Amino acid sequence: MLQDILLTTAAAAAPAAGGSANNAEALQQMGFSHMVQNFDAVGLSVFVILCIMSVGSWWYTVVNLVKNTVVKSRADKVIRTFWETPNAQDAIRFMEEQPVNEPFSKIALDCAQAAAHHQRHEGSRLVEALNRSEFIDRGLRQAVTRESAKLEDGLTWLATVGATAPFVGLLGTVWGIYHALIRLGESGSASIDAVAGPVGEALIMTAFGLAVAIPAVLAYNFFVRSNRNTYAKFDTFAHDLHDFFATGSRVGEVKR
Repeated sequence: MLQDILLTTAAAAAPAAGGSANNAEALQQMGFSHMVQNFDAVGLSVFVILCIMSVGSWWYTVVNLVKNTVVKSRADKVIRTFWETPNAQDAIRFMEEQPVNEPFSKIALDCAQAAAHHQRHEGSRLVEALNRSEFIDRGLRQAVTRESAKLEDGLTWLATVGATAPFVGLLGTVWGIYHALIRLGESGSASIDAVAGPVGEALIMTAFGLAVAIPAVLAYNFFVRSNRNTYAKFDTFAHDLHDFFATGSRVGEVKR
């Protein structure tokens, strides 16, 4: 009698142990490595697109961070040296010695070139069409627009990735759920081992899309805020340059 009870208990425990083993194996199918190994064309395309988006976003984030840091660290020194140099020619020479990616020096040089060009053509149709102030103002506007556009390199990419990466990940999610439903139909049961792989792929794609989008959005907002402050310095410096090259002195400057 005792032997029969033991045999019955062992027989009942065997499926439970087998079920636990199947569940453990099914959970392993929800991992990242299993997803990569079982990609189809759509899943692989979504994954590659998200990878490209992520690499591009981090590239532009690092490049813009370095560029903004360098511009801000040099801005005050460049502006102060220009105004503190008593000789205009020495100030222009100092601006010419600045790196090619230094925007304030390029704005000052364009303004000086516009003033010199207008002065060389006194009596011509150019001077008749535009007075000195208008010609310098036009040159400054072009310079400020050019340097502002340089600061915005990569922001379009960051904004696009931040707006679209979640939806690209959602496409992978929908595709994974679609495969899970196919598995359910083929197996005829709702067991975890039948849907673990596709469901794992769906969850990972969702998380990957958010992981790509969130840093891009944060970087975009940071650089927009940072650039806004730099644009304000551009405008202030440009107005002072216009007054200096159009009238010979800055507004508020007292001549001795």
